[in-house]
Amino acid sequence: MTQKLTLRQLNRMYLDRQLLINRADMTISQATERVVGWQSQIPNPPYIGLWSRLASFQRDDLTRAMQNREIVRCAMFRSTLHLITQADHHRFHRVIEPALVKGLRSFHGRNIEGMAIPPLLTAIKPFLDESARSMGEIGKFLQTIEPERNPEALNYTIRTYLPLVQIPPAGTWGAGSKATYATAESWIGWGESADVGALFLRYLAGYGPASVMDFQTWTGMTKLASEIESVKGQLRVFVDENGVELYDLPDMPLPDIDAPLPVKFVPEYDNILIGHADRTRILPEEHRKKVFLTAGRVLNTILVDGFVAGVWKIETTKRTATLQITPFITLTDAQREALISEGERLTRFVADTAEQIAITFSQVD
Repeated sequence: MTQKLTLRQLNRMYLDRQLLINRADMTISQATERVVGWQSQIPNPPYIGLWSRLASFQRDDLTRAMQNREIVRCAMFRSTLHLITQADHHRFHRVIEPALVKGLRSFHGRNIEGMAIPPLLTAIKPFLDESARSMGEIGKFLQTIEPERNPEALNYTIRTYLPLVQIPPAGTWGAGSKATYATAESWIGWGESADVGALFLRYLAGYGPASVMDFQTWTGMTKLASEIESVKGQLRVFVDENGVELYDLPDMPLPDIDAPLPVKFVPEYDNILIGHADRTRILPEEHRKKVFLTAGRVLNTILVDGFVAGVWKIETTKRTATLQITPFITLTDAQREALISEGERLTRFVADTAEQIAITFSQVD
């Protein structure tokens, strides 16, 4: 008989996979491969995500890993910017190309109708191999070939079909929005690609147990059931409380569901909130609209007893950094004290030059 997992069991298993029960003694590359990359629309959240998960993380550690080309910033899952290891870029970039194509068609379908894409790729590659280029420079070059086309659509097309990476300092702590790009091949070389089945196994290591629909939501692709058929024989099968079939790697541990959990501060856009179609294992449905705002914005969150229980933000002046915590639940004295203690450490990490630290609690608007 297929084992049923309670919501609390799923929550604890997920937190364990995501390194959010105890801070892990891992390298940045090991942690990045564990969660298969950090969503990185803006530079700072991956640093906070690593701080929340690793025992001795310092900001310079991630910046150095990006400068050393161990970690690269590029368009990946759901056609969004991610930080991913060099090795995983080799393995999985071609695998998720359908998600990139889907994003291109969604944003620029009409603008690329009838466009001959291979000649564009042939023309732009030597230009990019010569030197890192901004999107403005890339767009101007492409318009010499396709003068009637929208420059943003041309840029998006190149990003989709010719793997590009951003060159540091783009994507590093405190970096502005200006970025330059090079071909992945010129920056990190090229390696052998894996397949969808291999990606599913890696996804389960960081996000399992999970359904096929969860996997599709995380990748931004559809109709993957047949492509993972070849690995299903390696997997354990569970069902959740709603009877949904969940797959997992064999022999993965089930954490103690009664053990006390530390409070956690999770950064905006963290994949822990985006990694499933059904997010209730981490985000109670009644709180979803307080976290997921319009235009794709995902707020910073706090975890209390393993579940999203509020949001947070840090505001700085010349001398003071103030952490504002907005809980969705009534906190116990112990939970409040734990948030203050962990929040002080977080604020000193984020605003390391502040002379004074303040922590306030406010109500949801």
